[in-house]
Amino acid sequence: MTYTTLISAPELQALLASGTPLMVFDCSFDMAQPGEGEQQYLAAHIPGAVYAHLDHALSALHGTPGADGSITVTQTDTPASGGRHPLPSREKFAIWLSSVGFANGMQAVVYDRNGSAFCGRLWWMLKWVGHDAVAVLDGGLPAWQAAGGAVAQGSEPAHFQTNFRLGEPLRRLASAEQVLAHLQEPGQTVIDARAAPRFRGEIEPLDPVAGHIPGALNRPFADNFGPDGRFKSAPVLRAEFEALLAGRAPEGVVHHCGSGVTANPNVLAMELAGLGKTTLFAGSWSEWCSDPARPVERG
Repeated sequence: MTYTTLISAPELQALLASGTPLMVFDCSFDMAQPGEGEQQYLAAHIPGAVYAHLDHALSALHGTPGADGSITVTQTDTPASGGRHPLPSREKFAIWLSSVGFANGMQAVVYDRNGSAFCGRLWWMLKWVGHDAVAVLDGGLPAWQAAGGAVAQGSEPAHFQTNFRLGEPLRRLASAEQVLAHLQEPGQTVIDARAAPRFRGEIEPLDPVAGHIPGALNRPFADNFGPDGRFKSAPVLRAEFEALLAGRAPEGVVHHCGSGVTANPNVLAMELAGLGKTTLFAGSWSEWCSDPARPVERG
């Protein structure tokens, strides 16, 4: 069986026991402390999991540690998007997948310990390079441990390098120019996944300009989850998104957030709700507000 959206902890346990070609990725991260996620991985992770660093593996960035412990981030690729976490090119991402031993015939399972804030990025990127067999572990590492799943410490043995082959993109990527060209047209609906105070422009802890794209709707990504950290049921998600869209066509939705990371739970939630495949503006608010010629709305 192929998993393409979510997988539960018991389903993953069964899949691991079955011998199915599989790779598990730990995407844990901390925006304020970019090295913290890897330390958390080394302290406890699903046995055999590969660590996927947001800056180094899932963005066109490379962190250089300084003597004071700070990280200087530099761009290392011609990116596929702008923003604070620019997407690497599809080719560069395929090279990374090959380097960690991931092959086209494998099932991928992605998780984090951050309320699924970060693993959706890898879920979307694998779809973007043509790999459909990727699923988010519903509830992340806490759900795995609650189900009695074992954890490992330290580094994992390296895998033999593979030759991951790019396929046709299975998800759509929009540029800032494309979003601007269709701004407030009826065929495009922008959904912003940031918390409501940031959306309204009351605070802005990360980017130089506060506010949102004119006409955008607000759906904080955390609204997709129940108290147990798992995605809400499909009927609940559908009702909530339909109420938000208020008659707008789901196929015209373009998702974004601050830097193209936490928008992905909204992308996945709409698919779980049966509302189809939507578009990601990966450059997100950090790219949009970098050009003073682009309009900004507050409130």
